[in-house]
Amino acid sequence: MYISGFRYRRLTTAVPANVLALGLVSLVTDISSEMVTAVLPYYAVLVLGLSPLAYGLLDGLYFGVTALVRLAAGHAADRWRRRKLVAGIGYGLSAACKLGLLAAGSSVGLLGAVVAADRTGKGLRTAPRDALISLSAGPETQGQAFGVHRAMDTVGAFLGPLAAFAVLGATGAYDAVFVVSFAFAVLGVVLLALYVREQPVAATVTPPKDGTGLRPALALLRRRPFRRVCVTAAALGLVTVSDPFVYLLLQKGTGIAPEHFPLLPLGTAAVYLLLAVPMGRLADRWGRVPVFLLGHLALVGVYALLAGGAPYWLVLGAFGLFYAATDGVLMAAAGPLLPPHLRTSGLALLQTGQAVARMLSSIMYGAAWTLAGPVPGLVVMGAGIVACLAFWKVVR
Repeated sequence: MYISGFRYRRLTTAVPANVLALGLVSLVTDISSEMVTAVLPYYAVLVLGLSPLAYGLLDGLYFGVTALVRLAAGHAADRWRRRKLVAGIGYGLSAACKLGLLAAGSSVGLLGAVVAADRTGKGLRTAPRDALISLSAGPETQGQAFGVHRAMDTVGAFLGPLAAFAVLGATGAYDAVFVVSFAFAVLGVVLLALYVREQPVAATVTPPKDGTGLRPALALLRRRPFRRVCVTAAALGLVTVSDPFVYLLLQKGTGIAPEHFPLLPLGTAAVYLLLAVPMGRLADRWGRVPVFLLGHLALVGVYALLAGGAPYWLVLGAFGLFYAATDGVLMAAAGPLLPPHLRTSGLALLQTGQAVARMLSSIMYGAAWTLAGPVPGLVVMGAGIVACLAFWKVVR
């Protein structure tokens, strides 16, 4: 992505240093995680021989475990006012799990345990990290701040599959991918410790007498705007086919060589990288919830293209547009609706609902693929998104 010197300086000046530091941590960490994510579906389904239903259960575990720890992590981060510490624990646990993949070998049970531990680390770090981003930026620039962070994160998502492809090409060993992934994960923890500040640029206010905890956090659902965001995100998460299934369908439909499977996420990452900041700015100006909702129309397009056997570059382009319009935009929409002393807990609550929905979605789609084939499940998911968008338009 080309940005002129003047525009680059203006962008980096407008974005708080803490956001850029967190973006750098996410960039390096995503290289690590995407190296594993790029090879895991093929490794599990085509090497270990898991059925789509079994992989759906494993992928559901990916989301389900994060749902169990997000609320606890958000509560601890707000209560202790140590968001960086809680995020660092999560990053460290995920790094250790990269070595755990070496011990798992061909055991499906051990692989599931390591994936669960890795997702525990993700669940611990995500809400504190997003709270730091939200607290570091003003209410009027939330979309831009999250867009910049997600763009930097996506650079890592772009480089991770390339690194996995290079390591596999040079060694032919999955173990080598896991070792290199571990090295990048450790680097991310070091960068977090050195450059991310515990106190954000925008000072937090003194908590009122209700304090911080799970009860005040759950009470946030009484706020109608925040409750609407949570319900909408969970409903749409329930009809979202997870990334590994999208890439497995692409590989199945296009006959892409197995050794090229890790490269499929690159198309998604490239479009996401190009559009993350523009979509964030558009959301700041036009409305964050409308952009989030309309982004799901691109996901309906992904389902239609997959079902129709469209070229892979069209599918990956629409998939990247979906993520650019939804991922950071959702956090930018929710952040200003929450008081600063409960910002982490509130975002964790939102992410928990979304993670539970995605867990159920993975299991349901895996079962649908196993019983009826991949296309009927895509039709049902697409109809579900359209129904959610129609319902929002009626009740808006």
